[in-house]
Amino acid sequence: MESTSTPETLKPASEPPKIILHWLDRSRAQRILWLLIELDVPYEIQTYKRDSGMLAPPALKAVHPLGKSPTITIDGRPIAESAFIIEYLCEHFAPRLIPRKWQDGREGEVGGETEEWMRFRYFMHYAEGSLMSMMVLGIIPRMLKSAPAPFFIRPIISRIAAQLHAALVVPGFATHLPFLEEQLASAPAGGPYLCGAQLTGADIMISFPLLAARSLPDTSTLTEENFPRLWRYTELLESSPSYKRAVEKVVELEGEYILI
Repeated sequence: MESTSTPETLKPASEPPKIILHWLDRSRAQRILWLLIELDVPYEIQTYKRDSGMLAPPALKAVHPLGKSPTITIDGRPIAESAFIIEYLCEHFAPRLIPRKWQDGREGEVGGETEEWMRFRYFMHYAEGSLMSMMVLGIIPRMLKSAPAPFFIRPIISRIAAQLHAALVVPGFATHLPFLEEQLASAPAGGPYLCGAQLTGADIMISFPLLAARSLPDTSTLTEENFPRLWRYTELLESSPSYKRAVEKVVELEGEYILI
């Protein structure tokens, strides 16, 4: 089928796409902001405020049917889900943030992928599917304890919160943090990143739950003494110039930088 586009409607090849980051306050959108700064591509930010119930405003549903944040639009086309956004942006603007996929001579072969690439794909999904799910479990007991309630109900709420913490959160951190410590110890080329010697999109993806875990001393045991490699890794992520610029931008947008 022939295209109906005319030369007048085609975008010049040299014209960059229009990227808009739809920013909801107190959300995980800072990972996408960090990536955009790391990519050094032009972008705009459209801000949205949560309502009194901490829910996203209806205006976000005009961008994506689920009203999700983070969401980006590229020339008006919405892209949601952090892992998908990061993979899409890296593929188009910074392939350097995606490890080489195939071992030499094993292109297209099952099992022919490099260790670096396998780790990249795994941690892109692990960050939200496993690690962030556990982080949410760690946050719920704290929210329950601070939720407004009649004084005679509060002991019951506190007991439920303590039971959740003991049954789900403590075992979760006891499993995930040693796992990540070992993954850093066995990283290709000796690390210092999860996928090897270079920063990848997976490191940006996992930054939020890891840095949030470090900020929960009442829940997480992520300390320099307990997990020295993991602690140094979080410091390495924070030392990135593009990460620091993203933090400055968050402070400009929200007045402060708070992960949880």
